[in-house]
Amino acid sequence: MDPRTQRLSLSLPKMAVFTLPDAHEVDIECTRGAVWITLDHDRRDIVLEPGERFRSDSHRRALVAALEPSCVRFSAAALSVAAKPAPAARSPWRPWFNGMTPA
Repeated sequence: MDPRTQRLSLSLPKMAVFTLPDAHEVDIECTRGAVWITLDHDRRDIVLEPGERFRSDSHRRALVAALEPSCVRFSAAALSVAAKPAPAARSPWRPWFNGMTPA
């Protein structure tokens, strides 16, 4: 794997949904549990179990939902997960991420 590849690992409780605003060229790997992935304007439903991966070849939003308590790893050459300040109207306790956000 390229040393410049960025990675993010998440533990998701059952029924949690994680939004990936642009899934283009992002490897999504289930390392524990089971997750369901759906892409905007795509009729496919993708279910991953431990050790399985998915990579989208189009610029679409992806929703990653945990069917049971799960761990998911995201990898990409340009994965942006830097925190940015929340707008003044929002609670300072809600995390905001640039590029990847909890649903």
